[in-house]
Amino acid sequence: MIHATPPVLSDQQLHQILTEDVPFGDLTTDSLGIAALPGRIRFFARDPMIACGIEEAARLFELSGAEAEIRAVSGTQAPPETLLLEAGGRADALHRGWKVAQTLVEWCSGMATSAADILAAARRGDPDVLVAGTRKNVPGNRRLAVKAFHAAGAVMHRHGLSETLLVFAEHRLFLDGEPPAQTLARLRRRCPEKRVVVEVATPEEALEWAEADVLQLEKFTPEAVAEVASAVHARSPATVVAAAGGINAKNAEAYARAGARVLVTTAPHLAPPRDVQVRFAR
Repeated sequence: MIHATPPVLSDQQLHQILTEDVPFGDLTTDSLGIAALPGRIRFFARDPMIACGIEEAARLFELSGAEAEIRAVSGTQAPPETLLLEAGGRADALHRGWKVAQTLVEWCSGMATSAADILAAARRGDPDVLVAGTRKNVPGNRRLAVKAFHAAGAVMHRHGLSETLLVFAEHRLFLDGEPPAQTLARLRRRCPEKRVVVEVATPEEALEWAEADVLQLEKFTPEAVAEVASAVHARSPATVVAAAGGINAKNAEAYARAGARVLVTTAPHLAPPRDVQVRFAR
C-alpha cells in the first residue's frame, strides 16, 4: 500500500456503515454458493476527479475480510481510467465492501472536485484567496466533508459552534441595541485568542461593524463587495472581507477580484458524486 493518511472514520464507524448495508449477511452471494471463491476488485475513475475517501474505502474492504491496496491517495488529481484502489480476497468479502466503498468514494470525490473547481476559479482572481467550506454538511458526515475540502486544497470555515466566534443578525437580535464597538470589545475580553467574525447583510451594516476582525458579506454581488471592501479598508485596513452566500465555480473569480480574501461556500456539500467504475475479476 502506498503512503496515505489514516481514515478519518474509526473502525467502529466503518463497521456501522457496513452493518447498515449487510445486517445479516449477503443473501445472494451465500445462496449462489460462491462466498469462498477468490477474486479481485478494482476501482477506476470514470469521471475526472479529485480522489477522496480512498483510505476509508480501503479500510472497509479490510474490515470485510479482504486485503486492500491504495493506488491513488485522497487529494490525487485523477483523470479517467486512473486506478484508485484494489482489493483481493473471498467473494463474500469483496461483495460486502463493494457498494458502500464505491458510494463513499464517489460522494467524497464529488465534494472534493467541486471545492477544487471553486478554488481554481477563485485563484484566477486572486492567487492568495482562501475557499472555506461551511458546516452545512449532511448531518453525521462532517469528518468526511472536512477531508474532502482539505483534499481539494480548501479549508473549513468553521468545524462547529464550539471553536469560532461568528456573530449573526440572529445573535444581535438579543443584544438590545448594544453598540458594535461595545460588543466587539466584550467578545475580545472574553475570548482574547479568537478572531471575531461578524456577518452583515447590507453595506450600512458592514460600515457599522467595520472594526470586526473578519467581516462576512452575506449574498452581496461582486460589485457590492468591491464597494464595501474599499470603504471598510479605508476605515479599518486590517479587517478581512469574506464573501458568503451563493459562491460557486462560476462566480468565484469575480468575488476574488472584488477584494474578498475568503470565499465561504456550501456548494461542494451539494455537488453530484463523481463516477467510479468497479471491475471484478476471478
